[in-house]
Amino acid sequence: MSTQTSGVKRVTPDYKPSIWNDEFLHSLQIHDCKQDQPYEDNKWKSTEESVKHMIDDAQSVETTLEFIDDIQRLGLGHRLETNITRVLERIMKKLEQKTDEDTPSLHLTALRFRLLRQHGFQLSQDVFKIFTDCDGSFNDRLCKDVKGMLSLYEASFLGFEGETLLDEALAFTSMHLKNLSCRLLDTHGRNVLEQVSHALEMPLHHRMQRLEARWYIEAYNKRADANQVLLEFAKLDYNAVQQTYQRDLKDLSRWWKDMGLAKKLPFAKDRLMECFFWSVGIVFEPQLSNLRKGITKVSALISTVDDVYDVYATYDELEQFTSLVERWDVNAAVETLPDYKLKLCFLALYNTVNEMAYETLKEQGVDVLPYLRKAWADLCKAFLREAEWSNNKYTPTFEEYLANAWISASAVVILVHAYFLLNQNISAEALGCLENPHNLLRWPSLIFRLTNDLATSEAELERGETANSISCLIRGSSNEVCDEESARKYISNLIENSWKKMNKDGQLFGASSASSPFTKEFVAAGTNLSRIAQCIYQYGDGIGAPDKIVKNRILAVIMQPV
Repeated sequence: MSTQTSGVKRVTPDYKPSIWNDEFLHSLQIHDCKQDQPYEDNKWKSTEESVKHMIDDAQSVETTLEFIDDIQRLGLGHRLETNITRVLERIMKKLEQKTDEDTPSLHLTALRFRLLRQHGFQLSQDVFKIFTDCDGSFNDRLCKDVKGMLSLYEASFLGFEGETLLDEALAFTSMHLKNLSCRLLDTHGRNVLEQVSHALEMPLHHRMQRLEARWYIEAYNKRADANQVLLEFAKLDYNAVQQTYQRDLKDLSRWWKDMGLAKKLPFAKDRLMECFFWSVGIVFEPQLSNLRKGITKVSALISTVDDVYDVYATYDELEQFTSLVERWDVNAAVETLPDYKLKLCFLALYNTVNEMAYETLKEQGVDVLPYLRKAWADLCKAFLREAEWSNNKYTPTFEEYLANAWISASAVVILVHAYFLLNQNISAEALGCLENPHNLLRWPSLIFRLTNDLATSEAELERGETANSISCLIRGSSNEVCDEESARKYISNLIENSWKKMNKDGQLFGASSASSPFTKEFVAAGTNLSRIAQCIYQYGDGIGAPDKIVKNRILAVIMQPV
């Protein structure tokens, strides 16, 4: 559909309207209570204390680790983090002292490796050498141990770039688990088959945590050996956290309605709910409501500005808009932008970001506006480069595309805002790592961009956009043509390699390092951004054209109690 504005013929894309209307959001029946009230209940406290004692009272290392794994997968890690860390420190110390007399099973070795690496402990891949033959290959006899194979499969995704033994573990377990899955039902039962299918669909390390908690609560409920105290605690916590999300969402719904962008800018996607789901994926802890709401606001603005560049403004207008963002000049924007909708978009961005900067200045006495401005200016310049390519019908080389695309993905803007919204002690070193984005911001950005490209490339090409990773690879830097299947496989491998780099940098430069510029909460936010990107774009464009799968995931995490 096209419209005439100020003599300019503009195209309004055929985005589907939001299925989450304002009346629906305001009709949410949320208990009128303080956020922490459920946690003050005596029964709740008693149950939590019981679970803490269970962690310490487990009879063996294996049962301790399995209990911790169940706690984390049930979504209770945020309640029991101190207890879990203390126990894992003790297990790591025993491992370093080599006090275990018996040779550990494959399951124990892999589970211990995964949990220790998840919590920042440095453990070598060499722990798996005892399960290999003289040629370095994993022993084929292991394939009969389904539990051990599944644990090794999940552990392999905590690998670093260059850890070839873990690469071999992934190839070995993937092949055998796929071959086993067709006959698991007869030998191990439906529950084991569901676990294997779930893992092969997407590994635990890549999954959105709250969605995984919802799935695991239901799967754990089917187990004959389920700990009923733990299960009840998980359900109580899940529903209490969900109530926090609904309160957050009500506040955001009022903000979005007051902004008026959905109504005044019909060319832009109206995706507040999807943006909120995105923010829950990045920071799920109930006490981080302000951070979650801030990320949602930033994401909604990114989506709107992205549509300005992709489908609405002329190239000349985009050059002007980009310059105004870089200069952060509100007076010039009001006086010179030729289109009312562009003025509205700029003012919405300007006022929201300034307000966030003001809150940080008030709370911490640090002026963070220059860092926020730079992040937005870099994003708009990356958007402009893509618009230039489209305007000139130019397909860049893959290398040229990627150098711009990890910025245009917008993850850096989200994470820069997240750093300041965490209300932590702001360090000069961290500010430098934000201004010239550290690899801990780069790898999530790359994963976000490439998963997006795999899901949206066809729709973008239909809109006339010439550049995405698929098309650039197919065209090739030397006019060499490769087929789409090969291009997609290459991109998938690049995503996996980015995960490995992020795993390593998270340990070397993240919260596990004494000299880290970042807190563990910020490092976790970067990893979680990668996870929600894989969740949103797993089966298609979960933002531009959210389907039934995305809707059901949102309902499970935000709306429907267990």
